Amino acid sequence: MIEARTDIHDLAVIGGGVNGCGIARDAAGRGARVLLLERGDLAQGTSSASTKLIHGGLRYLEHREFGLVRESLVERERLWAIAPHIIHPMRFVLPWTPGLRPRWMLRLGLFLYDHIGGRRALPPTEAIDLRRHPAGVPLQPTFGPAYCYSDGWVDDARLVLLNARDAADRGADIHTRTEVLQLERRPDHWRILVRRPDGETDHFAARAVVNAAGPSVLDLLDRAHRPAALSMRLVRGSHIVVPRLFDHGFAYFFQLPDGRIVFAIPYERDFTLIGTTDRDHQHGLDHVVASEEEVAYLCEAANRYFARQISPADVVWSYAGVRPLIDDGSNKPEAATRGYRLELDGGEGLPPLLSIFGGKITTYRHLAAEAVDRLKPCLPGLKGDDWTADAPLPGGDFAMTGLADLTARLASDYPFLDAQTIDRIARAYGTTSWSWLGMARNKAALGEDFGHGLTEAEVRHMITREWARTSEDILWRRSKLGLRLDGRQVERLDRWVKERP
Repeated sequence: MIEARTDIHDLAVIGGGVNGCGIARDAAGRGARVLLLERGDLAQGTSSASTKLIHGGLRYLEHREFGLVRESLVERERLWAIAPHIIHPMRFVLPWTPGLRPRWMLRLGLFLYDHIGGRRALPPTEAIDLRRHPAGVPLQPTFGPAYCYSDGWVDDARLVLLNARDAADRGADIHTRTEVLQLERRPDHWRILVRRPDGETDHFAARAVVNAAGPSVLDLLDRAHRPAALSMRLVRGSHIVVPRLFDHGFAYFFQLPDGRIVFAIPYERDFTLIGTTDRDHQHGLDHVVASEEEVAYLCEAANRYFARQISPADVVWSYAGVRPLIDDGSNKPEAATRGYRLELDGGEGLPPLLSIFGGKITTYRHLAAEAVDRLKPCLPGLKGDDWTADAPLPGGDFAMTGLADLTARLASDYPFLDAQTIDRIARAYGTTSWSWLGMARNKAALGEDFGHGLTEAEVRHMITREWARTSEDILWRRSKLGLRLDGRQVERLDRWVKERP
């Protein structure tokens, strides 16, 4: 047992997902001394298992969640502006399907979608004919009328990492693989008992705590011996990745006879991402996987629309995450609200505990600002108001439409890297690419090559600046090169990470 610490943080954020890292960033930028604790890797859970979209949630209009849709649409272009390297606009094709939602409903929904969120830079909805449009080529010939609308794509895990990196650059202490065992309320602070990565126990102290544990929010309240203010509904969303089903840059929004929808999205250049499901999750959170039934469901959903048929044998990767939704009594999991609630326990002389219930990746920044605002009366040291709406995330300090120029500059400075590697680096690191590529004038200067453009220099950057500790962290969250490296290359990377000098 480590001896007691005498230093006290202003704020301890528990949970290294998008909400926790967003709150840590906002609070650190307002002058708070911030501690972030995550029991695994950053973005290891729900925040890296999304459909990779920054969107308003067109289908939420059906459930009359107009406020949530508007909030999300407002955030959509704000997030693109602060992270144009990892967030990109995308056009979605919604075919009209006879017997499902009528065309007037689709037109009305898309009209609202275009107008309630202050859309400025993204193009509006247009009606198209799939018999003459490029998006119709890979589909079955029965589809004709369709609508094409705008939303955004995001590298979800890197969004979390960039928020954590910016928080750390502003003074936050980030501790991954550090599990919170107990929260004890003292007269003027919280005592936080943790298990460190080496298995030893330790503890921290903080004047306020944010419970951003996502699906584990209720478990953390138990460890704090506090009652839960709300009931939670854990809903599993699963996705599959298959070899590329189409050659254009459009994504698809498909309706299904059971009332659900699925997306089919261009992914990592050579693949198509299909998802998601909505199933109530009754099992543990340590190893969440897509079930055989869900994989088959997504294949069948795609086969209703695409001419090329797929089966579970075509799936090169599947993943699943558990969404911590507020239990609003909905009959179906897909109807449960994606909104969020902030519940404050304490104040008026007691050290506060703020718990985050629900939420979605698109609203994380606004949620974080609201959470820090709620804590201002309890933490007099917090300065200023919401500042994150216009402040670029690391690497994002260039124009929304300037990614092609940035990529061209990288290609000019590092001509020995192939075009695919340059494109991947630009879309992951933006203007911070030069910080680890440095003065390299040939590929050998970047050290060992693990395959598909992943070099020792980049891996060292991931370890020293992005908290990577394992090959899984590197291949599936800091990048998606796990889709490309073969078993021998993965073993070599794993050995290097474990034995690195």
